[in-house]
Amino acid sequence: MHTLTIRSAGIAAVLGLSALALGFRPAPSPSHAARAALPAPAAGQQVALFAGGCFWSMQKAFDGVPGVVTVTAGYAGGTAADPTYKTVETGTTGYAESVQVIYDPGRISYDRLLTVYWHHTDPLTPNQAFCDRGPQYRSIIFYKNRNQQKRAEASKAALDRSGRFPTPVVTAIQPATRFYAAEEYHQQFYKKHPARYEAYRIGCGRDARLAQLWGDHAVAREASR
Repeated sequence: MHTLTIRSAGIAAVLGLSALALGFRPAPSPSHAARAALPAPAAGQQVALFAGGCFWSMQKAFDGVPGVVTVTAGYAGGTAADPTYKTVETGTTGYAESVQVIYDPGRISYDRLLTVYWHHTDPLTPNQAFCDRGPQYRSIIFYKNRNQQKRAEASKAALDRSGRFPTPVVTAIQPATRFYAAEEYHQQFYKKHPARYEAYRIGCGRDARLAQLWGDHAVAREASR
């Protein structure tokens, strides 16, 4: 699925165009292959790691949140060295599209990051996020320490107890693995190619599903960011 993914196909169906003509998820080329630099936290800053489907959208969800310092799109959850977009999109590597969030705990709590995460994901569908299908789009909260583990488990349990959803939350909570930054082409894609990202967001049915899961206020936040 790495050349013409289902996200391209969904947009094509909406706009009446071929996925190839749209070119949302091109096969890697030399201009798309350079891996982005991976920021490191400064003194006093902490790291959170999430997988929630398309990393374009997850990066957008956390960018600009007060207290968030940097958000990097990338890959986590696998074991093979040096994953690339081309290999991860096969769905056979164990990696998931993920984001590394560096944040200032004096300005934003980990619980608040969890809230941002949940409200931009579909936590009920395994191995799928909106129109994107495959294990590389599964939802995972990767914990970096025991406190993050406890907060993530408590947050998930609270959602299940709330009665909001008809089925249990399927999002995994597991120890963080090594995170690899994705190619520079994918970093802040929503800013570099706003029209193309917007077409993807609409074509993939994010708004309708977020409204179903979290209410119309979640869609308003998504559209305004």
